Amino acid sequence: MRSARLTVQANGITQAVRVAGPPDGVPVLLVHGNVSSSAFWEPLLSRLPEALRVVAPDLRGYGGTDTAPVDATRGLADFADDVAALLDAPELFRPGARPVVAGHSLGGGVAMRLLVDRPERIAGLLLEAPVSPYGFGGTRDLDGTPTTPDFAGTGAGGANPDFVARLAAGDRSADGPTSPRAVLRAAYVADPASLGDDEDLLLESMLTTAAGDDNYPGTAVASPHWPGTAAGPRGVLNALAPAHFRLADELVAAPVKPPVTWVRGDADVIVSDTSLFDLAYLGQLGVVPGWPGEVACPPQPMVGQTRAVLDRYAAAGGTYREVVLPGCGHSPHLERPAEFVAELLALAGENATA
Repeated sequence: MRSARLTVQANGITQAVRVAGPPDGVPVLLVHGNVSSSAFWEPLLSRLPEALRVVAPDLRGYGGTDTAPVDATRGLADFADDVAALLDAPELFRPGARPVVAGHSLGGGVAMRLLVDRPERIAGLLLEAPVSPYGFGGTRDLDGTPTTPDFAGTGAGGANPDFVARLAAGDRSADGPTSPRAVLRAAYVADPASLGDDEDLLLESMLTTAAGDDNYPGTAVASPHWPGTAAGPRGVLNALAPAHFRLADELVAAPVKPPVTWVRGDADVIVSDTSLFDLAYLGQLGVVPGWPGEVACPPQPMVGQTRAVLDRYAAAGGTYREVVLPGCGHSPHLERPAEFVAELLALAGENATA
């Protein structure tokens, strides 16, 4: 498939959207993750059949979409509202379309929020290495119990300031572990060779991220608990924090339950029970000093939490499959595209393979 770029006025902002396939094709909506844009889906498009109508927006503050502020107190609802407004854009989808929604990482959280808010408009959900339904960091068990009352150690205070500065400066070098290119190679995939000729495309996508208090990473507030910071009210990392993003119960209670496929790699270092981006796990490793110990501040069981919530979703009348790809990291659609496409087409149905 070949994509085209459109701009759409929806939910009060100008959204840049990548589209491919015929307008009357089987609808698929692709939602990218953090520090990226819809360009992250471009390598996948050449592997998709022409029978699909693919719509991949840039979220606010990424790619070519307006740098609108993110109200973190709403969790990921700002993003989900933007995406929901696209469902009725006539230049994108046929009237009444019910797309399969695939969300990567942060985009998986947006897709979950969309399912909660508009379950009747979703034909299926593909969660690719999604953030836990209990948010990122700050929880201790499969029920999402807070580690501290203010979910200390979550939100914008956990961002590496050198990475943020390099991102804002448009650093394209591979100098040092905090350059965006180095992070792409080390964290987004398990094997950097899997990036191939698409590495520069993906790096440029990362560099479209709007850096600042209202976007990435957002504002932090002080905490009396280790490590001394908690989620503030503005920006992306705070929107992912469990103080603001916790929708497990809402997901389980959704009145309409489309089928869910959860695809993840077993070598993911971002969304993992041993995540290198979870301050509690970094404390356990001795990377962040002063860790108060396993009893007070255990690492977040991210994968276990997602499985527990999806088990509840299935017990309440839904269905889900967990697909684990050995040796794969945080981006199965880049690292194992054949398997990813097979799962996407299985959700989209037999008409998608025509």
